[in-house]
Amino acid sequence: MQVLATRDPLAHVKNVRDELADLVRHLRDDIGRIDEPKAQALFETSAEVLLGLQTAFSHCERGSEPGMRR
Repeated sequence: MQVLATRDPLAHVKNVRDELADLVRHLRDDIGRIDEPKAQALFETSAEVLLGLQTAFSHCERGSEPGMRR
């Protein structure tokens, strides 16, 4: 994760959103590298949960949710 010197919350939101996207890619890539069905399910479920968080961070960035508008 990139360490930001800025105090701008939107810069930090973008940074975390990007890290979540990287982690989702990592989890999904690993699904193809493992054979254990339970582990594959865990990785896919984790990716889906992180996608939900990524969406929340995107909404914050865009101000598309009433509670997240500046």
